Order: sequence, then structure tokens, then C-alpha cells
Amino acid sequence: MPSAPAPATKQPPAADRVYLYVKQAVLDRRYAGGTLLTEGELAEAVGVSRTPVREALLKLEVEGLLKLYPKKGALVLAVSAQETADVVETRLLVEEFAARRAVPAPDRLIRRLEELLAEQKAHADAGDLAAVAVSDRCFHAEIVSNAGNAILSRLYDQMRDRQLRMGVAVMHAQPDRVAKNIAEHEEMLAAIRAGDGERAAHCVRQHLRWVKVLVRGDDR
Repeated sequence: MPSAPAPATKQPPAADRVYLYVKQAVLDRRYAGGTLLTEGELAEAVGVSRTPVREALLKLEVEGLLKLYPKKGALVLAVSAQETADVVETRLLVEEFAARRAVPAPDRLIRRLEELLAEQKAHADAGDLAAVAVSDRCFHAEIVSNAGNAILSRLYDQMRDRQLRMGVAVMHAQPDRVAKNIAEHEEMLAAIRAGDGERAAHCVRQHLRWVKVLVRGDDR
């Protein structure tokens, strides 16, 4: 007897598809800051009507990624220098604490950091900056998660979109930062592996210092 056809995969609701499409495009800078998006263009790109597009854009406006202008469209908001500075300050508070708490490091943490570092190198070799930013962020998030403070972990997770967007933007503007980031992650991992929490925290400070420098408009 002929086999029964496989059941069709159920698609997410139309508004969710638009939301994910636009959000990912903003995070990886296919839609850079200052880009004006129209409902018609997005409806055609995703293959939906304009109604779910409006719903998705309203949600993205609430998240601070877009600004809606009636009868014109949605403007992709650029990342401000103040927002970048605020994120860096918050990351320093959370990540220095987590780096100290990372030692003595369990074997699973060391293995996971090694895996993420290898992923970052592979993405860098392929020239996929969006994927580099994801593996970069995951490297830091793994250390924060290991600290065992659920409140700090939730706070850190709330910065995910901002971190990814800033990471891709900086790597486009400063391509040499990709190799430097990887080297600094290797130093961080070496300190954690050696059980030196203060050295790991110092590596975090040095690693995030370059973002502060870029906010001031200087070069490291």
C-alpha cells in the first residue's frame, strides 16, 4: 500500500512571521538604522496581507526597534551612543560578578565555552557577522548563567537584542574587532580554566572597554 502523505507543517500566525522576519533583519542590519519600511513592501516580502504587518510593527515599536509614522511606514531606529553606554555599564556590572563566580569552573562550562569559541571562529572564517554576534553573545551569556543568580540572568537576557544589534553594527564598522574579540574570549576562557576569577573579571573589563572607546568616537 502507498504510504500516507506526511502531514503539512503548520505555519506560525501571519503576524508572528512578519515580526520574526523584520526583527531578524533589524538585528543583523539588513534593515539598518534610518531605513523606512512600508507595510506594502513587508506584506509582499513575507507573503501576507497588511493587517498582520501592522500588528507586528506595533509590537516592534513597543520593543524600541521601530518608530511608526501613520500613512508613511516604520522607521528603523538607530542605536544611540547613550543606549550603547547604558548597555556596556550594565554588562560590566553583571559580567564581572559572573566571571568571579565562574571559578572553580565545572567541566561542562569549560566544554561549552570551548564549543562556542570554536563556533565563533568558524562563523568568522565564513564571514557571517550576524552568526559571529550570536555566538559571541552566547559565550558571555553562558558565563552569566553559570553564576547561579536567576535575577541577574533574566536582566542579562533582556539585553539580548540590543547586544546582537550593537555587535553586528560594530563588526561592520570595525572588521578587525572580530579577531580581537576571539582573542579576548580565549584569554577569558584561559583565566576561567586556570581558576583565576580576578583575572577573568579583568579580561571582561578589557573586553568591554573598546565599546566605551567607540562610543566616544575614538579608536582603540
